[in-house]
Amino acid sequence: MFINAILSSALYVGVLLLISEIKRMSEFEPRKRQKLQESLHEGSRTEDAEKTQKAAPEASSELWRKRQIRSSRTTLEDWLLKKPAVTRSCPPLPPDPDPDPDPEQDPIPAPRTAAAFDGEQSPVTSGINSAIRARHTATRRITHFFSSSAPRGGRAAAAGADGKALGAGVPLSDLRRAPACSGPLPALKPTDRHTVLIRTDLMLTGEAPEPHPSPDQLQDRWDHTHVKLPCSTHNLFPTDRTTVQSRWDLIHKALSVPLRSSHDVQDAILKYNTGQAKRWDFSALHSYCKASEAQQMFGELFPAMAQLALRAPRLLTQPIPLLRTQCCRSLTLSQEQVSCLLANAFFCTFPRGNSHRTEFSNYPDINFSRLFEGSSRSKQEKLKTLLWYFRRITQQRPTGLITYTRQCLQRLPSWSSSEKQFGKLHISCEGTIEDQGYGTLQVDFANRFVGGGVTGSGLVQEEIRFLINPELIAARLFTEALEDNECLIVTGAERFSRYSGYSDSFRWDGDHDDQTPRDEWQRRCTEIVAIDALHYTRFLEQFQPENMSRELNKAFCGFVRTGVQTENLSAVSTGNWGCGAFGGDKRLKAVLQMMAAAEAERDLMYFTFGDADLVKDVLHIHKMITDTHTTVGSVFRLLLQYYECVCKKTTRSKPQETLYSFLSEHL
Repeated sequence: MFINAILSSALYVGVLLLISEIKRMSEFEPRKRQKLQESLHEGSRTEDAEKTQKAAPEASSELWRKRQIRSSRTTLEDWLLKKPAVTRSCPPLPPDPDPDPDPEQDPIPAPRTAAAFDGEQSPVTSGINSAIRARHTATRRITHFFSSSAPRGGRAAAAGADGKALGAGVPLSDLRRAPACSGPLPALKPTDRHTVLIRTDLMLTGEAPEPHPSPDQLQDRWDHTHVKLPCSTHNLFPTDRTTVQSRWDLIHKALSVPLRSSHDVQDAILKYNTGQAKRWDFSALHSYCKASEAQQMFGELFPAMAQLALRAPRLLTQPIPLLRTQCCRSLTLSQEQVSCLLANAFFCTFPRGNSHRTEFSNYPDINFSRLFEGSSRSKQEKLKTLLWYFRRITQQRPTGLITYTRQCLQRLPSWSSSEKQFGKLHISCEGTIEDQGYGTLQVDFANRFVGGGVTGSGLVQEEIRFLINPELIAARLFTEALEDNECLIVTGAERFSRYSGYSDSFRWDGDHDDQTPRDEWQRRCTEIVAIDALHYTRFLEQFQPENMSRELNKAFCGFVRTGVQTENLSAVSTGNWGCGAFGGDKRLKAVLQMMAAAEAERDLMYFTFGDADLVKDVLHIHKMITDTHTTVGSVFRLLLQYYECVCKKTTRSKPQETLYSFLSEHL
């Protein structure tokens, strides 16, 4: 009996304790769930992450660095839950090969409730799991967000809450950007090598600049050193075998009538291009204009574009010099003047644009006639992107300036004897040059005829950049084909569109509100450099010394700014330059661009466009070079050695020993 009494008492106490514990847990679990929900929004680490860190205090510094980079995403990722996806994203990095668990990759465990034990989820747990799934989806969509939000003041967030980027190497905050790093500009005025087409004494912030000289003092030249403008009095059109008339009068008459359909646009263009009636095809324009969204163009947009083109005599009041080969020269125009040039290009009014004579054979075409050809979806997307630009600038006059500079170097570095040290590197498989590269020198992977196939069928890196920044297209009017020691620099081109996809999958994805600040000359602080890579048909060709030297000189020409202090030079944003249809090797091009940037005393921001393996390989080589303080000259000599010892002796299309394994062995 005594024993039974003791057992009964113990059982009673046990039940009381169990009831107390259950009550305590029922009060604790809501607090725990609330805390977890709050942590999702605040970007704090979970309890599992803390346990992982405590269990591995001796983890390598490399693993710790990776976790720090990933943890910097947290706040931004949670913020992304509220943002829509709007543009293309690059493929995510592959899973970390490290055996240690990563709290930022593994799903956050939901609190275990009574319902969970029964195979069901409570409403709170279900909501949290939904948020977790959305959070990881947001990681994959992160570059979607950058394109739409960064220009509206979200650029600091684009690099992560603590200034770190979603890549490797130094944090983005360690790289210089304009205008913060820029030095003061000299007063804007015309010189022998700089033509300024606006009144600099009448420039007012927020107002469209006045052309120089005034329209009543219009200057006209018709020669081989200046643009042959459609409004020139020398632009004549034969009416028969013996008489001619002003072609501008024909243009003015044709574009002044109502344009009620795409066929009216075609008829207007062919009235002053009668010789092209059987050659030009307007199928793409007709196909696009059949869409319901295009109907309003005939009531508003096309007439406004026609009137903009016809303002040429009042906006383009002095001759525009051609940027000719082996001649350093700059042109500064207003955005409004550039829009007038582009409106004339759309309506195919430029006389030399139809000519294949020797005089113009070394210049890109400017008239949009080839853009109207065919019925491909990509042509219609191009038209949609460019017509959005025209809609914007006809609804509100642009007020900024743009400078086009042809840079030609006569003295090039002696690469084998260079003592320059490599600079900082940030490299990522996510992001784009135009988004994350704001405030840096942005590389256009150019054709020697700048713009490549933008007015034709081309639709890769250069063409896409020219479509979303259409003011770049104007450079085709006056820029002769680039030589090996030349580049084209465009400062101030505004971005008007977002996009998704690439090549055949390219799609216009809406308006882009460019909030890039302006400099003292009222130019957007966007500097784009066009450098053209060599085209290789055989892989081993690019390792020949003369070809490596050529690519180094071309990149250096694009990166160097003679007379500018190092602290005033922004970083360079680039990527797989010349590695698509041109057949370049990504790893060689990365080393060459790092060398050119070092020689020009600039840091590098490198985008691999989804290639995670390239991120690791380039970062590894850069770390070996900088850790051993290897100079640019020493690396160049190793490249020559690789060609002599490996490439020349191989009997295959590609050498068995890779460039990076060779460098790793000899650094």
